[in-house]
Amino acid sequence: MRGNCPCARKEVEENGKKRMAEILTSYRVIYGDTDQMGVAYYANYLRWFEMGRTELLRQIGLPYTSVEEKGLRFPVIEVSCRYHKPARFDDLITIATALTSLGRASLTFSYRIFQHENDVLLATGWTKHACVDREGQAIRIPESLEKTLKSALSNTD
Repeated sequence: MRGNCPCARKEVEENGKKRMAEILTSYRVIYGDTDQMGVAYYANYLRWFEMGRTELLRQIGLPYTSVEEKGLRFPVIEVSCRYHKPARFDDLITIATALTSLGRASLTFSYRIFQHENDVLLATGWTKHACVDREGQAIRIPESLEKTLKSALSNTD
């Protein structure tokens, strides 16, 4: 656990090698996350995706600050979120995050958000990111980062 972001790392064994399946990040829904109807405002789910993604990168030894220090950025270029049930004030939610695809200059993460207490699925989605330099030009993911990212790649089969 780090700061106020409790998390867990789920690993699976495949061909005698361990690989990361997903990172589980917990978050307590605050009043400011909700709208007038008492449910979490829809855009907050994208913030929660970011929390999970940032924690996944940190857990594999690639905190986003180190990516930026290398002059790189991973902007979101596509996003999808399907809402199944609403999160409400004071719900403890879990954000399950996995790196599901790694291209030459892109990476894709998938997410499941569910209630911590009873595993009720609240939302599912994914984000696709480009790898860009400081000027915003798409570039190939450097070999050193690619190796670390590949270690976290989750099979979707």
